[in-house]
Amino acid sequence: MKKAKLVLFVIVGAFLAAWVASPVPAANAEETLKFYCSNQVYKAFGQEQVEAFSHAANIKVDVKTASSGSCLNALMNGYCDIAATARAMYRRHRDYGFLQVPLCRDPIAVIISDKCGVDNLTEDQLQNIFSGEVKNWKQVGGPDLAITVIVPSKNTAANKNFRRQVMKHKDIEHDFMAHDSTMAIAAVAHFPCGAVSFISQGAAAHDKGLKVVRINGKSPADKDYPYFQTFYYVTRAEPSDAVKKFLDFSFTDEAKKLIKKYGMVPLGK
Repeated sequence: MKKAKLVLFVIVGAFLAAWVASPVPAANAEETLKFYCSNQVYKAFGQEQVEAFSHAANIKVDVKTASSGSCLNALMNGYCDIAATARAMYRRHRDYGFLQVPLCRDPIAVIISDKCGVDNLTEDQLQNIFSGEVKNWKQVGGPDLAITVIVPSKNTAANKNFRRQVMKHKDIEHDFMAHDSTMAIAAVAHFPCGAVSFISQGAAAHDKGLKVVRINGKSPADKDYPYFQTFYYVTRAEPSDAVKKFLDFSFTDEAKKLIKKYGMVPLGK
C-alpha cells in the first residue's frame, strides 16, 4: 500500500511564528538589519548569535525564518540585507552578483526517540528505511515496532542534502512530511518511539528526548562522519555597513563558541 504523503503541521503556532518578523531589540539602535534565516540555521545557533550581535553592535535585527530557497529569493527581491542558507546558492545567484560566505560545517543527524533500542545503523539499513524496504525496527536489531518515517518538506535544504548524500538521489518513501525542516524534530518527539527523521545536528542538540543514531559506527561528533551540510551567509556584492559588521561578528571567538557548542565546526576566517 502506497504510503500517504501528508503534510504534517506539528505545531500551528510554530509555523505562524516562522513567518512573522521577530525583531531582536537593541537599545537606542540607529541601524536595522533585515535578515532571512534558514530554519535549520536559526534553530541550530542563529537565534543566539543574532541576540549576541544585536547587543554587542547596538544594531536591531529583524529576522524571518524560512527554507533556504525562500531566504535566497527574499534576498534577490530586496526583502532583506542578508540570508542564511543550509545549501550552496545556484549559479544564477552568482551571475546576479550575490556572494556566499561559508560559515560552518553541520553534520546531518538521523534522529529517533531515545526510547527506541537502536543505537547504530549501517548506511544500507538507513537507505532501506527511508526507501520503504525496511518497515519494522526488528529488521535492524530494534524492537518489534513499526517504523514511522518523517521527513522535512521536499523544498528544504535538509531534504535535498539528505536525498543527495544518504539516498544517492533515490526516492524517499515517507509516512508524514513536516512543513519545514525543524518541525521534523517536534514530530519525532511527538510520535511513539517508532519515528525516525533527519535534521541539522546543531538543531537536534537543543531537544531532549531524542537520540542521534550512529551511522556505520560513526557519531556526528567524529571527524570522518559521512554526512554533513554547509551553512552559508549570502549577501549582495556590495553589502551594507550593518551586514559587514554582522559578518565580522560571525567569525569572532564568541560566535564560533556558539557553533561549537552545538556540535558544528566553524569555517572561514
